[in-house]
Amino acid sequence: MRKRDSKVIVGMSGGVDSSVTAYLLKKQGYEVSGMFMKNWDEDDETQYCTAIEDLKDAKQVADTLSIELHQVNFAAEYWDNVFENFLSEVNAGRTPNPDILCNREIKFRAFLDYARTLGADLIATGHYVRRVDAKNPLYRGIDRTKDQSYFLWALTEEQVKASLFPLGNLLKTSVREIAESQGFVNARKKDSTGICFIGERRFRDFLKNYVKPEPGNIVTASGDVIGRHDGLMFYTLGQRQGIGIGGIKNYPDAPWFVAAKHLKTNDLIVVQGVDHPTLFAKGLLASQINWIGEPPELPGLYSAKVRYRSIDAPCAIETDGDNLHIIFAEPERAVTPGQSVVIYDGEICLGGAVIEEALA
Repeated sequence: MRKRDSKVIVGMSGGVDSSVTAYLLKKQGYEVSGMFMKNWDEDDETQYCTAIEDLKDAKQVADTLSIELHQVNFAAEYWDNVFENFLSEVNAGRTPNPDILCNREIKFRAFLDYARTLGADLIATGHYVRRVDAKNPLYRGIDRTKDQSYFLWALTEEQVKASLFPLGNLLKTSVREIAESQGFVNARKKDSTGICFIGERRFRDFLKNYVKPEPGNIVTASGDVIGRHDGLMFYTLGQRQGIGIGGIKNYPDAPWFVAAKHLKTNDLIVVQGVDHPTLFAKGLLASQINWIGEPPELPGLYSAKVRYRSIDAPCAIETDGDNLHIIFAEPERAVTPGQSVVIYDGEICLGGAVIEEALA
């Protein structure tokens, strides 16, 4: 299919990345239109909701590019397929990553399906990833500080191949320069961070609207009760800030870190020292495995990321029933149930799974 015969709909959020995506594809000869998706039904007048301002920015870019901008509300799909899962995981004492599920269920499923009803051949997003060859569908973006392959591990091969990622070969600085050269109002707009439905408010304040917290004891690894926590759902492994303890008698004046959450006793286990052995795991078990392309040869040696900003960890991987069994070359810090482990072979993002258990 020649580019000038291809109709592409770009998911336009009002941000600079999706705006430059639309510009680049139009410049390359595609028939381009945009789609503004509203995925969270909160009162647009609240101080936390940016939908009105984001839509305004998306419209300005669409007008500048002389392209049509469609609007769609996927809030019902988001609630059913993303948010309810998020609440379920939180109630189970885990730390979910709803952005990964949002990509799979909304941005690359609901959006793709809707775009096809409008006659689109392809969709496009502003993610910093690459499509390089047919054998291995997804590669890291060349800007390693912006690479977003970690958030796309749950996609299918069909979803990836129906998508274009024109920013994958660009640096973020270049993207902003392009936006400025085109007079886009969002050229210097701050990147959105955090979970979309929480916005700029405190996580605790938001979550209290949906889950009743159960305060309990803060306990050291040796069993001493040294304080009270506000509810296990508010804490994650490896966390330092916001625990609310310090200056404990008979303990050195050193920072405390969350080492574990015991649901049965409702205890939050803490240790002192960023390198405390309790914070490290030699490996992990993970479920809900997804390989984007052909499954890799297992057992085998690959690299893995257990957090978006973590450094690639060399590891040995094998299957254990329906799970992945991963052993790291060096112990990995803060391996957190509910988070994702994403597997790489060099620049190729092979897929990933959801962490079930850290192996001490």
